[in-house]
Amino acid sequence: MTDWIELTRRAALASHRLVGWTYWDPTGIANYAALGVPDGLGYYIATRGASLGEAGNAAVTAAFGSIHGDFVAVSLDLCRTHTTFSEAFSARDAAVVEGLHRYAPTVCEGLADLCEPLWEAADSLPITGRVLAASLREWPRPDDRLLSAWLAVNCIREWRGDTHWAIQVAEDLDGTMAGILDGAWRNYASDWLPRSRGADDAALDAAVARLESRGMVTDGKVNAAGIAYRQDLEDRLDRLCTPAWEHLGERHTVEFLDLVEPVGPALVRRIDETAGPNWMPAARNRAPRP
Repeated sequence: MTDWIELTRRAALASHRLVGWTYWDPTGIANYAALGVPDGLGYYIATRGASLGEAGNAAVTAAFGSIHGDFVAVSLDLCRTHTTFSEAFSARDAAVVEGLHRYAPTVCEGLADLCEPLWEAADSLPITGRVLAASLREWPRPDDRLLSAWLAVNCIREWRGDTHWAIQVAEDLDGTMAGILDGAWRNYASDWLPRSRGADDAALDAAVARLESRGMVTDGKVNAAGIAYRQDLEDRLDRLCTPAWEHLGERHTVEFLDLVEPVGPALVRRIDETAGPNWMPAARNRAPRP
């Protein structure tokens, strides 16, 4: 019997790595700056959220879940002032193709060959409540099969992200609470993770108090019950996200893993080199607990 939950877990990590390095890629930022955006400021938010940009800053903030609305607004407003979301998307895509050939050349041919099955898997997913993934599914698909396959992976990955936030909302967790739990579960130092999304002292204090009232924080720190709760959320997410990979099928899913897993560590090193050792936590193995 195929263990679809385990394959889904592995495919999620591989997908985060295949996509995550692009958010801080110097070539992508330079391409974006060349459109007139000063220093390419806001590249991550403007390019990741480009397919929803015309819906407004609040829509993108809602889709991202934990990134402070002020960060989103500044980034999207800069894009609107100097260029278009379509041009921003294209600037990112050009860097993706160049970067894959440079940093992960062994995946390029095989990933391109999976273009149609990956899009079929993405198109099979229900879009109710998955607004960011739905907007990516509607975006024009390029003729370049490598880029198109990468975009299909990103669509499936963002569908998982939308589902992640649906679970958090159903559990009455705001973005700061989710960040505190996630940081503790990943063994990140202190409150780095929620602060990296823009949480200030007041937001952190309020979130800690709410988590403490629910028995997940003791003396200001996430306790064993909080860690177990966060693990349960991840297990639920993996179970809910099996349909994409089941639709892709075992043979193609294993082909995808065989392609991407070997280059995953190198792509994480790209994140380390361009952003720092903590960024894109979903692309990293959890650190062992002390």
